[in-house]
Amino acid sequence: GINKDQLMNVALLAAVLGIAGGRLYYVVQNNPSFYLHHPTEIIAVWQGGMAFFGAMFGGALAVAISSWRWKIPFWSLLDVGALGMTIGQAIGRIGNIINGDIVGYKTNGWGFEYTNPQTFGPLNVPVQPASLYELLISLALFLLLWNLRTRIRPEGMLAMLYVVLYSVSQFFIFFVRDNIVILGGLKQAQVTSLVVIALALPVIAYLLRKERLASPPQPQPAEAPSTAGEAAS
Repeated sequence: GINKDQLMNVALLAAVLGIAGGRLYYVVQNNPSFYLHHPTEIIAVWQGGMAFFGAMFGGALAVAISSWRWKIPFWSLLDVGALGMTIGQAIGRIGNIINGDIVGYKTNGWGFEYTNPQTFGPLNVPVQPASLYELLISLALFLLLWNLRTRIRPEGMLAMLYVVLYSVSQFFIFFVRDNIVILGGLKQAQVTSLVVIALALPVIAYLLRKERLASPPQPQPAEAPSTAGEAAS
């Protein structure tokens, strides 16, 4: 179990490490050479720029530290964290829509057009509403995980489902996001998505195997006793 004070401590640690991880991953994903020459800009989070894969890694580290510190079951705490991440992502995407720091490619169809010079989006240019797509995905993930929270087993599977589905969504959403291509036509987040999925699948197999081994063997039906005096053929 976890009491209210422990939950608040976990949430605070997850927020701190999530912000740090999100910012560092953003730096790696977006023009890292600029930040190497201007290292003070790395901490300028008020100027915008967070990446949720980094926040996910930071949050997972916070869960691991909290599990060790307060002797809370790691996998169950990770499941709770997955639900929290979807809500945090949805809130963050609303901010992205407003400030324009997540945009897609230019479009002649429907899209967002930023006209305020205080935003980070390209001015007076219609772009794919990538941040809106991600907001809708985050809400859909939350609804799915919330409905599965009492039905999916074993512990940790809810979090792994979130990790895989979020990674799949990021792989496809970045085909419309205006980010730097780094490898084979793929962007940094797409490469990370593939790596995360490859790492998550063995964890899922481990959890399923652990659950299967922990389950008591099912009793075999007893054979019917042979009838005494059965006539010999």
